[in-house]
Amino acid sequence: MALRPRTKKLIGAIVIVIWLPVYALLAMALAVRVLPHAHVVVQFLYYAIVGMAWILPIGLMLPWMSRDEPSRPRAIPPDISEI
Repeated sequence: MALRPRTKKLIGAIVIVIWLPVYALLAMALAVRVLPHAHVVVQFLYYAIVGMAWILPIGLMLPWMSRDEPSRPRAIPPDISEI
């Protein structure tokens, strides 16, 4: 049974709302433990990479959310002239 697009979008929205705060808290906790005495360039690289890395899982999920289920072939109604 394939999920309807509406259900996929609901699941995706819930995952995004949960993922972003959890990711931000984990990134912040790691930064607080590792970066206080790091060089400025290391801090910049960390925040640049971590600031863009959150989009990878979401970017993989968005096509799944917007993909429609394959349509079933419909029976072609007979032409009126054939009846």
